[in-house]
Amino acid sequence: MTSTVPASLTRTTEGSALQAVLLDMDGTLVDTEGFWWDVEVEVFADLGHRLEETWRDVVVGGPMTRSAGYLIDATGADIAIEELTVLLNDRFEKRIGRGVPLMPGAARLLGELAAHKVPTALVSASHRRIIDRVLESLGRHHFALTVAGDEVTRTKPHPEPYLAAAAGFGADPRRCAVVEDTATGVAAAEAAGCRVVAVPSVAPIAPAPGRVVVPSLEHVDLAFLRGLVTAEG
Repeated sequence: MTSTVPASLTRTTEGSALQAVLLDMDGTLVDTEGFWWDVEVEVFADLGHRLEETWRDVVVGGPMTRSAGYLIDATGADIAIEELTVLLNDRFEKRIGRGVPLMPGAARLLGELAAHKVPTALVSASHRRIIDRVLESLGRHHFALTVAGDEVTRTKPHPEPYLAAAAGFGADPRRCAVVEDTATGVAAAEAAGCRVVAVPSVAPIAPAPGRVVVPSLEHVDLAFLRGLVTAEG
């Protein structure tokens, strides 16, 4: 976890019940979920295996070890998880080197949160090396804190990443709004006690208590996030 949190960011902003906004990365802020699948297909093709399209919904949004383990078991590929993880990260890093497209509404939302000095964290199951590359497109200055999947003991769907982010701000998780695009990420945020906005990218996500589902980030702004925490808090 990396942090540049000044003391002032631990205070509630502008009298709002909202203390912090915690954002997922792949599929939420950047349109890279498809990149991951393409990379997985390419790597397994090199290993002599064809991935079934139906497996995509299983591995989307999951930690690298879980996704890699599932695909090894499904294909019977003769490769260790550790070796496969390196291959996937290497290929993905090369892929995003050609540019990372932002999701519709992402730049506007990040700009609005920064303008109002809302404590904002990036919380991803991706490894630090990948996050640091993507931040070149997202703008590192938008995030006072970032949490990578290889920097926590247990990554999503375990709540640890979101609990770590909230603790980094000195915030109550129940007064943090999370934006996620997968069921895995939503499960992690809800287990941490956060209020969740789901913006499904690949697989559908159903509404539930404490969770709002919207079609894109273009429907999410600071007033929306503050209202979510006030309504549920």
